[in-house]
Amino acid sequence: MKLYEYQARKILQKYNINVPKGVTATNADEAAKIYSQLGTKKCVIKAQVLAGGRGKGGGVKIVETLDEAKAFTTNLVGSRLMTAQTGERGTLVNKVLVAEAIGIKKELYLAISIDRSTSKITIISSTEGGTEIEEVSAKTPHKILKEQINPLLGVLNFQARQIAQNLDLNGSLATKGSSLIKNLFKIFIENDCSLLEINPLVLTLDDEIVVLDIKMETDDNSLFRHKELLESKNISDNSSAENMASEAGLSYIGLDGNIGCLVNGAGLAMATMDIIKLYGGSPANFLDVGGDAPVERVTTAFEIIFTDPHVAGVLVNIFGGIMKCDIVAEGIIHAIKKVNIKVPLIVRLEGTNVEIARKMLDDSKLNIIFANGMKDASDKIIKAVNENK
Repeated sequence: MKLYEYQARKILQKYNINVPKGVTATNADEAAKIYSQLGTKKCVIKAQVLAGGRGKGGGVKIVETLDEAKAFTTNLVGSRLMTAQTGERGTLVNKVLVAEAIGIKKELYLAISIDRSTSKITIISSTEGGTEIEEVSAKTPHKILKEQINPLLGVLNFQARQIAQNLDLNGSLATKGSSLIKNLFKIFIENDCSLLEINPLVLTLDDEIVVLDIKMETDDNSLFRHKELLESKNISDNSSAENMASEAGLSYIGLDGNIGCLVNGAGLAMATMDIIKLYGGSPANFLDVGGDAPVERVTTAFEIIFTDPHVAGVLVNIFGGIMKCDIVAEGIIHAIKKVNIKVPLIVRLEGTNVEIARKMLDDSKLNIIFANGMKDASDKIIKAVNENK
């Protein structure tokens, strides 16, 4: 689960991490009030979205007057912010963070993540903060340093000093940096994080180390241990569709295409998206209804697909094993009547009770196009969507 910056800030503050003062606002009047209360000439207003690249996308601005604060908030809240990570669809901005602007001497990069290639917790550090780490990796890979940490031992003193040295922190700053690194690792472990990224970690004009921007992700499977994070998930717009899917026991990820996919099994779902791309189409989502989805879950799956206004057609690809084809057929019939599907619907069914399922769909007299095999299904859905433009 991804956390908003303001949510991550609250967690870091509990551990006495130095972050700039700031409060969230949902409208211009609230932003203006916070600006006045902070009592500083300069404030930074930041869109609260679950995507990186906010600055380049126009979602971050330093303001120096009350009018500037109000105008920028008015333009931002309710708009869709486009960044390199959101694609052309963008993401809706419901809140902004109004925080004091910090005088910056130097920007650094520090992150704790799980290295999938080694299955170990790794601390990544670089003196090139403030830019995307992928960009630094491509242009100056020697400036990115990694230190693997034993989760049972934690960050050892020599490792903390080495990482501080990697960040070019010396003297008393090295001591402060070492303490910060150990504290961040404690946060990472105690909150079951999969990522804790500080970019930038800044050295201020008066030689204080301040966490300026935070990206934090926790393991969904650990949320039963973190009630406060569970509450955060409920208010998160991690995409209302993804929240609906999570509550219904479905796996859903929204994409940038226009062909909705309803599939059982993660492997088949990936293969379905691949074959759609192979033949020139563009999938709108990954949606796995699981191996034993009841009628209600199949209906919910259709409802989730159509939360995306870009969906111009739907491909249902089911291989009935544990999940019988007639159950899916019943769900399709129920969903069409409830959701009022008006776009082309291609159905490919194979497996247990497939003949019963096809007869059910035939007898329903609904506008369904049948496909035999995955190639035929992808050909038909792409053709139907293109003809429907």
